[in-house]
Amino acid sequence: MNEAAARPAPPWRIGVDVGGTFTDMVLRDQGGSLWVFKAPSVPADPSQGVLAVLQRAVDAFGMPLSELLADCALFFHGSTVATNTILEKKGAKVGLLTTTGFRDSLEVRRGIRENQWDHRAPFPDVLAPRYLRQPVGGRLDKDGVEIQAVALGDVDAASEIFADEGVEAIAVALLNSYGNPAHEEAVASHLRQSDKHAWISLSSAIAPIMGEYERTSTAVVNAYIAPKVVGYLRDLDSHLQSHGLSRPILLLQSNGGAVSVDQVSERPVNLVLSGPAAGVGALGLYSRAAGSGNLIAMEIGGTSCDVTLMGEGQVAVTDELIIDGYHLATPSVDIHTVGAGGGTIARVDQAGLLHVGPRGAGAVPGPACYGLGGEAPTVTDAYMVLGRLRPGPYAGGSVTLDDNLAHQAIMNEIAAPLGIGVEDAAAGIIRLLEQNLLHAVEHISIQRGHNPQRFTLVAAGGAGPMHAAAVARSLGCRQAYVPRQAGAFCALGMLHTDVRQDYLAVQFENLDTVSAATLELGFGPLAARAGETLAAEGFQGRNAVLHRELDLRYRGQLWSIRVELPSGAFDPAAVRTAFDADHQRQYGHTQPGGTIEITALRVTARGLIENTEAAVAAAAAEVPTPTAVRQVYSDRIHGWQETPVYAGADLRPGFVHDGPLLVEELTTTVFAGPEDRLRVDEADNFMIEIDGGRN
Repeated sequence: MNEAAARPAPPWRIGVDVGGTFTDMVLRDQGGSLWVFKAPSVPADPSQGVLAVLQRAVDAFGMPLSELLADCALFFHGSTVATNTILEKKGAKVGLLTTTGFRDSLEVRRGIRENQWDHRAPFPDVLAPRYLRQPVGGRLDKDGVEIQAVALGDVDAASEIFADEGVEAIAVALLNSYGNPAHEEAVASHLRQSDKHAWISLSSAIAPIMGEYERTSTAVVNAYIAPKVVGYLRDLDSHLQSHGLSRPILLLQSNGGAVSVDQVSERPVNLVLSGPAAGVGALGLYSRAAGSGNLIAMEIGGTSCDVTLMGEGQVAVTDELIIDGYHLATPSVDIHTVGAGGGTIARVDQAGLLHVGPRGAGAVPGPACYGLGGEAPTVTDAYMVLGRLRPGPYAGGSVTLDDNLAHQAIMNEIAAPLGIGVEDAAAGIIRLLEQNLLHAVEHISIQRGHNPQRFTLVAAGGAGPMHAAAVARSLGCRQAYVPRQAGAFCALGMLHTDVRQDYLAVQFENLDTVSAATLELGFGPLAARAGETLAAEGFQGRNAVLHRELDLRYRGQLWSIRVELPSGAFDPAAVRTAFDADHQRQYGHTQPGGTIEITALRVTARGLIENTEAAVAAAAAEVPTPTAVRQVYSDRIHGWQETPVYAGADLRPGFVHDGPLLVEELTTTVFAGPEDRLRVDEADNFMIEIDGGRN
């Protein structure tokens, strides 16, 4: 954050990320200077958190909101509204139209449990109960050829039932519609003529995949969240434009790209990972600063930890997403999330075992040390007890920390039941949390065939830098990278995000025998749609880029692997080589000479947004002095040690210091252990060399 300039230089960009505890805002001006602001989130109405954080910027700059928005060239927004609508079961009443004979496919599911050893955990409630799942006659074959015309009379009968039952949104998922959307489109047209149902979700438009259950589930979830999510976004967009914003806001999608409100209105299900997916843009920024394309981001906020892996400069995208037990087939950044954050609650069970998470204290009441009425001990309270946080204003003054309340909560709920000291209880909370973090990172690295020792751990979020060194050491990483704006990681990532749309068509071919002309017949319509969408968003020529991919598998396999097609002539041998390499990494074997099948064609459309270079920070002119020296608990081996505490604003490029030490930044606190070395790099971020770079 640049504190030297009183006001930013227009035009600027704004990114706002609504998290579970705080709403973060980052403003980058024409000169590349950054300003970061935080305000408590309001889960009941996320727009209040957005307006509150904008007000903080207005107060800091001494300008009216109209000026702040009028000089904003791009306004990015990431929100948990879609996810929370699912988690809190506050969506619309949904009716489902499905092919006769397939009324119960949604409830039968796949019969596969996430945990094969857990046979008792119930499946989540079906979002469209059976009496609201109505059959429609008509049939397409597996190639999309009509066998029997769609029975619009059945649609009328179902429509009457939906009207009587107060249905607010309708999902349409007819058999084999991925190959031909004609029947679903006819049903939608017929429904709209009656003008009774405003929200209609077609599976062929939202998830044109082969897989009846996943496609139906995605369409139903889309219908379930559409009225609330789209309504919220349109209201916020209208409000900001009425106060001076010159162009529509851009929403962060699950695929890591941005999209306008109009473009996402038909597919709000693409926003379920809206906030965390913005980390892709941040990783792209920090890969250049850290000088490596192999990064693992561990972003820990108040509620959860989101882990994302970038390998060789690329972040994997998957179509398999599960939110609260509901299966979604929508392009999403491969993110692994666990309930581990600064607000994660610690407890002792009836058997006398300590647990940390997954339940969190949220924005209200928050950790006990916030003084907002919370009594449950949290990770943040453990930081206070161990000396890693100091009492007083925190997160830019959003809250005030009270160490007495932290001690009291941990003593009453953890130390006394276990018969141990409060400091030992706090240390146990941190150790258990860091073990959970280690497993989360291993899940997305080792279980994906990646060796974490080849990666630099990027610690982000308000709590991530507290655990950077410890988790990196356990993984075998040589370095941990801490962005100076770690506490606003996703909001900053939004400012480095391109507009993106994904298009898919199911097509079965043999890789070795298919012709380039045949593939072009499939890619052509997808590319045309992609180009039209980008043009509508204002991207053409060099700023509009299309990437083509194939979904591939060995014959007889169930799951496919994406392989990007290089530019130039189609080369099956090169595609086979790329597929085999990825298959070897993920599964540990290949089939030399095996038949490879194409299962789908994909086109990814990117509208490239020009990025301004970050302002260059001045090198350290003199050796900074600590603002304090206090007793801080390091780990089980070193225990309590005198630890210098530095103000982050005093540390400039060139600063080097051996641990232990603490760095207090505006949005986070960085902790380096006794055997580590911290330095400020040329990009003005913190690099922690694990074991002083000796490992």
